[in-house]
Amino acid sequence: MPTMPVDRSDPRPLHAQIATALRAEIRDRAIAPGDTLPSEAALQERFGVSRSVVRQALSTLEADGAIRRDPGRAAVATAGIEHRRLVQRVTGLFDQFSRSGLRLATRVVRLEEAPSPPAHVARHLGTRTVLRLERVRSVDGDPLSYVRTWLPADRVPGLSADMLADASLHRLLESHFGAQPRSGRRQVRAVPADPVIAEALGVPADAPLLLLEGSTFDQEGAPLEWFESWHRSDRVVFDIEADESTEQVRLQPGTAFAEAAGGGADAGAGARAKSTALAEPGGASARAGDAAETAESGEAEAPDPSRCDRLHRARELAHELRTELDRLAAEEP
Repeated sequence: MPTMPVDRSDPRPLHAQIATALRAEIRDRAIAPGDTLPSEAALQERFGVSRSVVRQALSTLEADGAIRRDPGRAAVATAGIEHRRLVQRVTGLFDQFSRSGLRLATRVVRLEEAPSPPAHVARHLGTRTVLRLERVRSVDGDPLSYVRTWLPADRVPGLSADMLADASLHRLLESHFGAQPRSGRRQVRAVPADPVIAEALGVPADAPLLLLEGSTFDQEGAPLEWFESWHRSDRVVFDIEADESTEQVRLQPGTAFAEAAGGGADAGAGARAKSTALAEPGGASARAGDAAETAESGEAEAPDPSRCDRLHRARELAHELRTELDRLAAEEP
């Protein structure tokens, strides 16, 4: 690797600059997962710093989960830092990450009136006078998700892009517009990245993404938003909490939600699983990479005696989605 001295006029500590540079190389696959990093001596020469500064930088990367260090062995790049999100909660990514101590950066790509919204959006919101909002969400400069949200224009008068920079849309809806997100339906599926979203997320076109889409209602039960959120499958893990008293899983035709959503996602994921859950359930968690879930917040339903049969079918569904993710990954250029 070429010599790249640190910028001593930069107010950041030297070890932070080195950690940032190496993290970018790992993210961009210049140092691929499983590859060993250059030795401490090589990094010392490359950046023109002392051995102690290099060790501080490596310790930072290890704490972040970007590398693994074993005694007596060279540091190895890992598969990347995974961020976890609860699918069945109405709370958005900003609030969930904040509770984990992470700072989620938000860049507004577009906020405009949409004179001809998709039919499924107009049906859900009950109006064709809507705003289209598109954002990129990142942690430490690493893009995690691309979010497209449709909002009834009359519910958010005066909404501007400046109000949404590095901010939570749900918090803004509550504090500025008196609309409290309370319930909604969520579905996760595996889809290939289109060129626009791929560029925004820094992944190849057709790379496998996890699409979370659905609707949100306010405290009065009125429709508040329709959203589609594409997540990098190598960075984000969806957790689903299960509770025996509220669990309901069943197979649906593969095109049911896609037809309602107007083709906003790839229909190749096959059958899907649906789950109804309390707002604050407890229990085990599951990876969204292992199962596609639709989560619908609301009142609990009574236990179903056929629970074991449904769980068996859900496991079959998880296998189908795993196969689909593997297929999409294999098709990457």
